[in-house]
Amino acid sequence: MPNRSSDALFQLIKSLEKSEKRNFKLYMTRNSSSEDLKSIQLFDALDKMEEYDEAELKNLRKGQLSNAKAHLYREILASLRLIRQEENIDIQLHEQLDYARILYNKGLYHQSLKTLDRIKENARAHNQETFLLQVLFFEKTIEALHITRSMQDRADQLALEVDQTNERLRMISRLSNLSLELYSWYIRNGVARNEADEEAVRAFFVQQLPVDQRECQGFYARLYLYQSYVWYAFIRQDFLLYYRYAQRWVDLFEKEPFMIGIETSHYIKGLHNLLGAHFDLLNYDRFVETLAKFEEFAASDVVRNNVNNRIQSFVYLYISKLNQHFIDGTFTEGLSLVPYIEEKLKEYYIYLDRHRILVFYYKIACLYFGSGDYEKTIDYLNKIINWKVDLRTDLQCYSRLLHLISHYELGNYDLMEYLIKSVYRFMAKMGNLSLVEEEIFRFLRKSFNLSPMKMRPAFEELVERLKKFEGNRFETRAFMYLDIISWMESKIRNVPVQDVIRRKYLEGERRV
Repeated sequence: MPNRSSDALFQLIKSLEKSEKRNFKLYMTRNSSSEDLKSIQLFDALDKMEEYDEAELKNLRKGQLSNAKAHLYREILASLRLIRQEENIDIQLHEQLDYARILYNKGLYHQSLKTLDRIKENARAHNQETFLLQVLFFEKTIEALHITRSMQDRADQLALEVDQTNERLRMISRLSNLSLELYSWYIRNGVARNEADEEAVRAFFVQQLPVDQRECQGFYARLYLYQSYVWYAFIRQDFLLYYRYAQRWVDLFEKEPFMIGIETSHYIKGLHNLLGAHFDLLNYDRFVETLAKFEEFAASDVVRNNVNNRIQSFVYLYISKLNQHFIDGTFTEGLSLVPYIEEKLKEYYIYLDRHRILVFYYKIACLYFGSGDYEKTIDYLNKIINWKVDLRTDLQCYSRLLHLISHYELGNYDLMEYLIKSVYRFMAKMGNLSLVEEEIFRFLRKSFNLSPMKMRPAFEELVERLKKFEGNRFETRAFMYLDIISWMESKIRNVPVQDVIRRKYLEGERRV
């Protein structure tokens, strides 16, 4: 991947679309002061750069470059605010609140209060509790400092509204914290590896979850409640619970469709998790149905007119498209997606977090593995192994295991002893060795000394041993990251692994 520049101004300019750049220049040339013209020159210089070059800017701009950059940054945001204010309810509410403050500062208290009443109605209609609280506090300030005679019981009503809003916000804050901390646990560690992991997650979840969930009223409280259950269920590999709450997450938006435009990223993430649940349950028909709905949504104006929505839709839509090929065994066909994915990873490199890139690399590696191209498999796995990150230790471990198996398939037996020891040490250090993985390592060590005549019975014996673990929740990750049973069966039958998976799909073995 290209190096990411940490310069905020450079990143902001590179994120602008052509229409936004044109609007910025029109915005800046309205006054046409010498300072504005210098800002446009700085803007053009940064826009032409492929990589950020501080030295080149210093030659161009005499004086305090940091001050000039800070000024340009503010002006770009101001120009964007003017053309994007209709797209976001929070920007609209901020603008209305600004107007109420201006009216108050002019001594027009009744006009200010009327504006605040309209903001409250708008905020309630769009579930914007935090803005509602800001308005209520402003109202209290006006009523406390001035005799408005707006209504006799104004103080009591305002106090009640503030208390009710604070209570709703307290619940939203508690549940959003729970959701975030569970998601953070998963990003760091992956799924629960043993009973100790599961108990730690369960204890934390139970402690933080409201005792009476009937108190979880309102859109955002329910959203974060469902998210919390989704992360909790996925970490524990409870796929039925995972599916149930992912579906509730999506249903929440579809019952209040106007919220899709307000919290688009949350809706996209909900669709992604629902697709993930169907994938984990091998519920192919529902998976295809949900994928079609997601693809249609990704082509809508809500997504196309917003950079963040486009990026998120690309990430989750194409992860699901790759997963579809894993379910139905069409690995070679799925390779046609790789050039487009690579192109988008390059286009979006300044926006994408490393976790998403790692997931794409691993899934692409699995595509090549399933299609029998072990050299390309190793190329993509090396991108993960050589990228020093502290995310997703489970993904790091399984990348090394698949890397080992790919060298085994290529017959690189001179490397195998070193690789087995290296991968074993890495996974043991991470506390990541499961019973399935122990069996795989044991088999690989023994297989070097087996004659060709004894290989097939050895594979058959290993398959039988591994099948005993398929119902064990703490062993499911081995089958989730790598369909090790299908790989073993491909060795027994001497056919490509994708042929085994394809046959299972066509015969209905990979559906529920």
